[in-house]
Amino acid sequence: MTSEQWGRVDEDGTVYVRTPEGERPVGQYPEGSPEEALRFFTERYAALAFEVELLEKRVHAGKLSPEEATESVKTVRGQVVDAHAVGDLAALTARLDALSPLIAAQREARKAERAARTAQAKEAKEQLVAEAELLAQGNDWRNGANRLRDLLEQWKALPRIDRASDDALWRRFSTARTTYTRRRKAHFAELNEKRDAARAVKERLVAEAEALSTSTDWGPTAGAYRNLMQQWKAAGPAPKEVDDALWTRFRAAQDAFFGARDAANSALDAEFAANAEVKEALLVEAEALLPGLQSGEADLDAVKRTFRDIAERWDNAGKVPRDRIKELEGRIRKVEQAIKSVEDEQWRRSDPEKSARADDMISKLEAAIAKVENDLEKARAAGNAKQIASLEENLESRRQFLDMARRAASDFS
Repeated sequence: MTSEQWGRVDEDGTVYVRTPEGERPVGQYPEGSPEEALRFFTERYAALAFEVELLEKRVHAGKLSPEEATESVKTVRGQVVDAHAVGDLAALTARLDALSPLIAAQREARKAERAARTAQAKEAKEQLVAEAELLAQGNDWRNGANRLRDLLEQWKALPRIDRASDDALWRRFSTARTTYTRRRKAHFAELNEKRDAARAVKERLVAEAEALSTSTDWGPTAGAYRNLMQQWKAAGPAPKEVDDALWTRFRAAQDAFFGARDAANSALDAEFAANAEVKEALLVEAEALLPGLQSGEADLDAVKRTFRDIAERWDNAGKVPRDRIKELEGRIRKVEQAIKSVEDEQWRRSDPEKSARADDMISKLEAAIAKVENDLEKARAAGNAKQIASLEENLESRRQFLDMARRAASDFS
């Protein structure tokens, strides 16, 4: 008979586990030695312990909902209670039971979060209602309808709150929209009576626009045209045939001025072409930094210093033609982003928390390998071929895991 702290093997190969309630059989292992039988069932216990540990980590990390966590604890607990394994099963059960207060706390936290989200939704809807009621009393006929449509889409995107509050707020929101729509219709009905006055206003605006069409004072005149356009829109519609003819003249005056301004700007762009050539040369320097940086051959700090020098010369190079701005700025920003990405990656790889976890895993694997190697030496000394084969296979598997862990840890070095 062979025994250890948590179990024993009877002469007929029956394996028993010791629990606070007494011994119970967990299975038979007639073909192997008692030591192998115990090892077989203690390895089953180790697998259960690993599952408990994994569940503990997931619960502590909040990766399971309280309902999922409760069900998982229940499932694993059932596996532990009736486990065909040798080990401290009572300790595993206690660890699972210890998760209950944490799950309860997480459940309360989620309940509080839901309450907070509901409160936020209610506050958001109250703000939408307040803005809609303000719009309903205003006279922004051009933008108000669009804004009310935006508010309606925002309302639809928000979750429902308690029915009484939701219905009351919706009635206020709907009433505000109806009030605004009625007032807007009344406003435009009144405008129809003012079309003749709009005609006189637009004739004056056309005269002013035509007088400005030959101006070379580009900035102020452009502002004046914007002001005239605002007045045009504010004047409302004249009779359609008159409105179309006046608009044609107004637009022709605008086109004449802005066409002349664009021609003048084109001349300036020609002057800025030399600056673009300077920036293209700087881009060649900047983009040449990337291959070495991305391959890891270049020193990041040195690359950053070089790029800062290039960026300073870039700013000093001056303006470029307008049609080149997007292209050139896009390329220099791409280099800047690539440098930042490498810098961020280096920080990620040196994350001390991840490195510590990787080192801990390596330490555990090395300790486990040392134990298996010790067992293997004993098996070889005893000439137990079957045990030697099993331990050699186990050792090879753990060494493979260790190699993988070391490669993963090297990412953080």
